[in-house]
Amino acid sequence: MSPIDAMFERYGPAYKWYATGTVMIATISVVLSATIVNVAIPAVMGAFGISPVQAQWLSTGFLAAMTGTMLLSDWANRAFGQRLVTTIALAVFSFGSLLGGIAPNETILTLARVIQGSAAGIVQPMAMILLFKVFRPDERGAAMGIFGIGVVLAPALGPWIGGLLIDAFDWRYVFYLGLPFAGLAIVLANVFLPGREETGPRPGFDWIGLGFLVAFLGTILNALTNAQRMGWGSDVILLQFAIAAASAIGFVWWEFQTSKPMLDMRLFSNVPFVAASVVAFIMGAGLFGSTYLVPLFVQTIQGLTPTQAGLLLMPSGFVMLLVFPIAGRLSDRVPATVLIGLGMAVFAWSSWLTSRVEINTAFWTLAWWTVLSRIGLGLVFPAISAGSLQVLPPSLIGQGSGAMNFIRQLGGAFGVNLLAVFMERRTMLHADAFAATQTSDNSATMELLRQVSAMIHTAGLPDTQIMPAAAGFLGQTIAIQASTAAFRDGFLAVTAVFLIALIPTWVMHKLGRREAAQLLPE
Repeated sequence: MSPIDAMFERYGPAYKWYATGTVMIATISVVLSATIVNVAIPAVMGAFGISPVQAQWLSTGFLAAMTGTMLLSDWANRAFGQRLVTTIALAVFSFGSLLGGIAPNETILTLARVIQGSAAGIVQPMAMILLFKVFRPDERGAAMGIFGIGVVLAPALGPWIGGLLIDAFDWRYVFYLGLPFAGLAIVLANVFLPGREETGPRPGFDWIGLGFLVAFLGTILNALTNAQRMGWGSDVILLQFAIAAASAIGFVWWEFQTSKPMLDMRLFSNVPFVAASVVAFIMGAGLFGSTYLVPLFVQTIQGLTPTQAGLLLMPSGFVMLLVFPIAGRLSDRVPATVLIGLGMAVFAWSSWLTSRVEINTAFWTLAWWTVLSRIGLGLVFPAISAGSLQVLPPSLIGQGSGAMNFIRQLGGAFGVNLLAVFMERRTMLHADAFAATQTSDNSATMELLRQVSAMIHTAGLPDTQIMPAAAGFLGQTIAIQASTAAFRDGFLAVTAVFLIALIPTWVMHKLGRREAAQLLPE
């Protein structure tokens, strides 16, 4: 009798729901930390006196570490079993959370985020592996819908709760938010999760593959982060890009050669899985990229508090409570590609609407646009999670789960990083363009300077300081307008990416119809 069969014998048919609740709480504890730090970035920058580029590593360091360890889940499950692996991963995550809360400088804080991310990368694929084993094939879509509530609801509600903690206490408290969930999940894991299923010696570990993967992620993300500051053509940046390319090629080559691959390349001989992987990468980029952009815009441009910034994402969280179970049920009855295409189109529409954002955009208008984006993601997630694994043989489901989560998180890491670089470049471009028009021939500029000078004079500032103060105000106005235009460009870029994702979705649809036609009797 397998460990899972023993669990069903002990707890009866309800065991699948006990297992779902356990992995969902575990997932919430780690996913909550993936985006909650976004509302704390301005406070951390002020506390340690660091630049936005340095602060960005609080997000990308977590995502990079999470991405790098996701491919370990299949090996860890076969070597030690879900119960032990989940318990250890959550304990490591808790240590990283405590370290982040007491971090004396940005270096220790970034290290804490990397520790958190490395543990989080193990937990999520473990959850998907278990759900596929305890639910029948015709129930997996609904299971993924319920599980998806935790995966996407936590990033939606986390920033609001984090904002409350920052405003009421301190930014450090956001690192403690996941600890109660992690503690509860450790207790439940030791009750409801199965032990090791395989007997005999533990499988060997692909250390060389891990080395190539870490080298690739570390160099590519560091190069993207620092290229704008150091120069895209500088020797250091070019060297890092070269190392990243060599590491990626080395990783793929080695995974084909080794008998114990971290990533089984047989997965990518399945064309529907490849198409699903492309969609998952884009979905990760959109989810984490948009979650990075929205709180940053409302705090830096509109001047909202962290609590208000988090509250902006709260309605979308409640909407997902409704959308995910419905989408999960639909994914068991409707072709996955239909839901994926519809969800991608809705998200693209939301991003296009958000590209009209300005400093005076109403709070509830932004909230509505965010709700639309989460409706789109709610349609995509259960369908892509269940659909991508159902095309694989049972022996590859563990590998497929880790690979699909890896690809989605890799999209998230690249999405946040590339959006940050894109925004910085567009801000500089717009600032130069706006500044070039601020001349004495510009009647609007001269009228603004006149009005500001009059107000400053009324306030009692000496005449010698009136014009410098008015010019300073003009400079701040230009900076805000340039940043706003860059944010608009960022949301347009997200729109384009999601529209492009409709192409691999169409490929998945055509391949699915062709396979179905081949199964019909002649």
